[in-house]
Amino acid sequence: MTTDAVTTPLQELTEVLESLIGPGGCPWDKEQTPESLCDYVLEEAFELVDAIRSGKAADVREELGDVMFLMAFIGRLYQDKAGFSLNDAMSDVAAKMIRRHPHVFDEVTFKNKEEQLKAWEAIKRSEKSDGEGRPKGIYDSLPAGLPPLLKAYRLHSKAARVGFTWPEDEDVLRQVESERQEWEEALESGSREQQEAEFGDYLFTLVELGRRKGIKANAAIGGANVRFLQRFEAMEALCRERGLDFPSLSFEEKDALWNEVKLHDSSKNT
Repeated sequence: MTTDAVTTPLQELTEVLESLIGPGGCPWDKEQTPESLCDYVLEEAFELVDAIRSGKAADVREELGDVMFLMAFIGRLYQDKAGFSLNDAMSDVAAKMIRRHPHVFDEVTFKNKEEQLKAWEAIKRSEKSDGEGRPKGIYDSLPAGLPPLLKAYRLHSKAARVGFTWPEDEDVLRQVESERQEWEEALESGSREQQEAEFGDYLFTLVELGRRKGIKANAAIGGANVRFLQRFEAMEALCRERGLDFPSLSFEEKDALWNEVKLHDSSKNT
């Protein structure tokens, strides 16, 4: 791919931005700051994730464009605010990726993926230091605002890269069982505070079990949410077809509908 093929669309987008925030531009765009665009970044990122998981390429293309527009917008604002552009940021990240992949861009070899990830973490830590030149902590770069399940996954992942995890999967399974027992004991205690703490520990350990099996808890619960909503909507559709009022049905009747919809789902996937 030529340089023009890469840079021309970005240049086109930059020219659009210049018109939007320049004389005679859009009053709303001209009022924006990097801080005011933060919520839009989060919203568009979630929309992109939804599009990717939906499998609809046209939606992915649109949402990628929306995210890129915000990145270009913020980059343009920082050009005035701090003297760097989106091009500078892209050059920086290209250099960073080269530095963090010595097995690709240098004569370094790793025995396995675990060794590579540990090296990645070490390189990343060496790039950042505190005010006295000492490497920052393992979790210093972890965003405070990550969704809890995603944060739990990243906590486990980073701990594993420095060797702080259970040696074998069987050890995690035993810990999951131990946390389940502590959760049941908390239920018997009647202490709301203890119940919440033990339920959190139980979930936290399950996240690690999933991570070791290649399952990301945030994506897994997202899939479960989608399946539940699809099946619930299918139950409501059946009720409309049969002239039934879903809320007035007994639990047994609702459960029968649920099993009917679930069975239909299973037959479609075979």
